[in-house]
Amino acid sequence: MLRVSTGDSSRISISSSIPSSSSQGSGPDDIESLGDVYVWGEVWTDVLPPEGSSNFLCSKTDVLIPKPLESDVVLDVQQISCGSRHIALTTRQGEVFTWGEELGGRLGHGTDEDISRPELVESLAVSNVEYIACGEFHTCAVTASGDLYNWGDGSYNAGLLGHGLGASHWLPKRVSGPLEGLQVLSVACGSWHSALAMSSGKVFTFGDGTFGALGHGNRDSVSYPKEVESLSGFRTMKVACGIWHSAAIVETNSQTGMNVVSRKLFTWGDGDKNRLGHGDKEARLVPTVVQALVDNNFHQVACGHSMTVALATSGHVFTMGSSSNGQLGNPKADGKLPCQVQDKLNSELVEEISCGSNHVAVLTSRSEVYTWGMGANGRLGHGGIEDKKKPTIVDALKDRHVKSIACGSNFTTCICIHKWVSGADQSVCSGCRQPFGFTRKRHNCYNCGLVHCHACSSRKVLKAALAPTPGKPHRVCDSCFMKLKAADSGGTNSPFNNKKSVMTRRSVDIKDKSERPDIRPSRLATAATAEPVKYADSKSVRSEIKPDPVSNARAPQGPATALAVP
Repeated sequence: MLRVSTGDSSRISISSSIPSSSSQGSGPDDIESLGDVYVWGEVWTDVLPPEGSSNFLCSKTDVLIPKPLESDVVLDVQQISCGSRHIALTTRQGEVFTWGEELGGRLGHGTDEDISRPELVESLAVSNVEYIACGEFHTCAVTASGDLYNWGDGSYNAGLLGHGLGASHWLPKRVSGPLEGLQVLSVACGSWHSALAMSSGKVFTFGDGTFGALGHGNRDSVSYPKEVESLSGFRTMKVACGIWHSAAIVETNSQTGMNVVSRKLFTWGDGDKNRLGHGDKEARLVPTVVQALVDNNFHQVACGHSMTVALATSGHVFTMGSSSNGQLGNPKADGKLPCQVQDKLNSELVEEISCGSNHVAVLTSRSEVYTWGMGANGRLGHGGIEDKKKPTIVDALKDRHVKSIACGSNFTTCICIHKWVSGADQSVCSGCRQPFGFTRKRHNCYNCGLVHCHACSSRKVLKAALAPTPGKPHRVCDSCFMKLKAADSGGTNSPFNNKKSVMTRRSVDIKDKSERPDIRPSRLATAATAEPVKYADSKSVRSEIKPDPVSNARAPQGPATALAVP
C-alpha cells in the first residue's frame, strides 16, 4: 500500500497525480487510470514563515479558478468529501488522507494542527476504507467490510459521533452498539447528525434531533445509531444530510405494476426556507415523499444549508429551498416547490451533483462542470466572486476529463482523469502554442502528460508523476519543472512541527489520549489558530431559534401517511 515518504525515491506531483496501484513501472498506456485533484474557493495553502522563523504557516486564501491540489505524494484517489473547513479522500489502496483546519480532532491525525496538504490517517492505514464523508465537526469512514469509523469533536452533542458520550475522538474509532453484525453501505454527515444507508436497505441515524432531522417521529437526540422505523420494509439507496434536515432516495413499488420498482425522493427535518420541497415550511418528523416529484425516479440527492438538490434518472436536476443567492439555478423559482434546473442544462445529461452551503456543482456526461449559486471566495470557479442564478460552465476545466465533483461549504473540488495526451491529436505546443512541424517535434511531459515542443520540455527530473521508471530522470515541461523544484526545496526546508496550544481544544477524550499510538510528526501540518465556525444555524445560537409552534403541537406523521405514494 501507498505510504507517505520523504525519501528520494518518492514521486512528487504538484497536481496530485493519481496512478493506479500497478503504475509503478508502467508506461503511458496505463495513464488513463490517473487523475488530478483540483480545488477552488477558500482553500488552504502554505505561506512563508514570519521573519526569524523557519516554520511555514497554513493559511486560507481565495482561489477564483480551479487549480491543481498541492501534494507531496502521488495519490490514487477514488472519492473526495468536503466539510465546512476540511477535506477527506480515499485511495484505491483503501487509505484515507485528510487536510484543512483542525478542530476537535476532525482530521483524525491525533494532533491539534492545521494541515495544508493531504496527510495519511495512519490509524486507518490497514482498514481498507471505501467511502468517506465529512461533516462540520466530524468525519466518517466506511470500510470494505461494512464497518463504520468516525472521529471529531463530539463535545457539542452526545450523539454526534454515535458512541454515547459527548467527547472528542482525535483518532478514528469504530461505531459499534446497534451496528454489530450489520454492514454499512454509505454514510452522510450533517453539521449535527449523521445518516447511514445499510447494505440491507435500512436507514440508521444518530445525533441532534432538535428539528426532526433524525426521522424518528420526534425531536429527541440519539446518542447511538437508531433505525428509522418508518422506512422499514423499503430499500433506501442514498442518504444526504443538511444542517437541520435529511433526504433519501427510497425504492418503492409503483402502482402501475407490483414488479415495477421506482426510486422516490423523501425528505424530513426542518422545513424552513421550503428546503424539504413539500410546499410549506413545516417540519417533518418522519421521512415523507416529495409529492411534487413522484412522477420522477431519482438516483442521487444532496443537501445544502437551506436547500435540497436531487438528480433524476433522466439526467434532470431538481432543486428546492432558499433562492437567496441563486442556488436553485432557476431565476423564476421562488423555492416554495421543487423546480427543474434548465437553461444550459436542457441539452445536457447530468451524471453527478454536489451541494455546498449555498452553491451547487454538477457533472455532465460530457465531463463538463457547471456551477451556480453564491460566488463568494471564488467557490464557483468562474474567476470572480459574483453569484450565478443560472448554471454556468467552469471554463477552466473544459480541457479536463472530470471524473467526480464534491462541494464544501465555501469551496469546490473535483477529480480529473490524468491523460497521457496523444501527440497525433495535438497540433500546437501546450507551452508556447507554436505549431508542430518537421523541425518542431512533439514530446510528452512525464508529470502533466501534455504535449510540448523540445524547447518547452528540455529539462528532466527524478520525481515526475507519470515516470514509468522511478529513480530515473524523465522529461518534463518548464512549468512542471519549476513547480516540482519549488515543492522539493520547500519540503526539505520546512519543519512542520509547529503546533497550536492544547488549551485551544474545545474538549479532549482522555481515554482516547491515553490509548493513542505513537503518531509520527506531521510533515505538512502547520500552525494557525482555528477560527470558530460561525453559522446562522450553529448550536451556540440554537436556543434563540423558536421551533415552529404548529409543527411542535402537531402529532408526528405516521409511517402510512408519510410513505403514501400515488
